Amino acid sequence: MLLSLDFTSDIPIYQQLRNQIVLGIASGTLTPGEKLPTIRALAQELGINMMTVSKAYQILKQEGYIASDRRNGAWVAPRSDGSAALERLEGSLRLIVAEARVAGVTADTVIALIQKLYLEGA
Repeated sequence: MLLSLDFTSDIPIYQQLRNQIVLGIASGTLTPGEKLPTIRALAQELGINMMTVSKAYQILKQEGYIASDRRNGAWVAPRSDGSAALERLEGSLRLIVAEARVAGVTADTVIALIQKLYLEGA
C-alpha cells in the first residue's frame, strides 16, 4: 500500500493515515472487500508506532470505511447508503465554507471547486 506521510505536518500521523486511506477508497485504488495490511505490517512499512495505525484503523472502522475481525484482519467495507457520511460531511463543510467566507472566496468559486474535486474522484 502506497502511503505518503508528512512527519513535519501539524496534522497528526493517525489522521494523515486515515485521510490517505479514505482518498484511496474514493479514487478506487482501494476497492470494497480489499484486505488492508495488518497493523503491525503497516506500522513497520511506514516506520511508525503500531498504536498510531491502530488509532487510524479504529476511526476508519467507526466511520464505516473499513471492517475488521480478529480472524481476518481489516478490509475495505462495502459502500453504504451514505447517510452517516453525509452527516459528517456537513459538519466538515460548514467549517470550510466559513473559512472561505472569511477569506472572501465567493460561493460560486467554492461550489466550482467542490464539483471539480468530486468529479476528479478526490
